[in-house]
Amino acid sequence: DPIKDSAQQIWLAGLGAFAKMQQEGSKAFEALVKDGAGMQKKTQQAAEETLAQAQARMAGLAGDLGTKTAAGWGKLENIFEERVARALEHLGMPSAAELAALRARVDALEAQLKTPPPAAPRRAAPRKTTADPARSTSRRRTPRSGG
Repeated sequence: DPIKDSAQQIWLAGLGAFAKMQQEGSKAFEALVKDGAGMQKKTQQAAEETLAQAQARMAGLAGDLGTKTAAGWGKLENIFEERVARALEHLGMPSAAELAALRARVDALEAQLKTPPPAAPRRAAPRKTTADPARSTSRRRTPRSGG
């Protein structure tokens, strides 16, 4: 039967084509997977570089903002301190410098009080002398009159 043989050959050719496509398909699939992995690495590297650049830029901006903010707060603190100092001065409160000067004076006075004063030179006590021979301590008796 030539028709049967011909159909068998067509069937076998189809199976061969299918097998060949399956082999080629798996090779093509593997090649596509390999190409996809390479593309993923390149894309991931590019994304990481872009992310690193963005992070560096944001860190720089944050640093600049922090510096500007700190400078602004510093100015605000100085203004506040000056106003409080003026208000306290207006109320008669001493400044920190005045309190420090007063503290130094008190410390100096305390130190002076703790050290004993230098001993005053002693005055010589008057010397005791023996009785003057011209003067006698004994009384002379004088004769009494009338009797």
